[in-house]
Amino acid sequence: MDTDTSQPQPTREELDRIPGPILVEFGTGWCSYCQALAPHLASALRKYPDVRLIEIEDGKGKPLGRSFRVKLWPTLVFMRDGTIVAHLVRPTPKEVEITLAAFASPNNG
Repeated sequence: MDTDTSQPQPTREELDRIPGPILVEFGTGWCSYCQALAPHLASALRKYPDVRLIEIEDGKGKPLGRSFRVKLWPTLVFMRDGTIVAHLVRPTPKEVEITLAAFASPNNG
């Protein structure tokens, strides 16, 4: 996860107002699970340019992660027009591919 922490992170309300498909990734730069998933996630997302990735640097006491019930990293939250469509915790690359394909499907919107 390569997150620019100098930029303010969005609030839950801001995420809920984003139109279309977004993938919110909760993690941290030092998380080995996040590091292992990163190249697979990037590769999978290249197939779906309409899905916007929002990376959130999470940690203890961060209210945004708590609002999505994040307990382990990486946690991927798939949202469409403010509605949570899927929620994956420490997913395998295959789980990401399957969920992303279903999420980005024209019939899923």
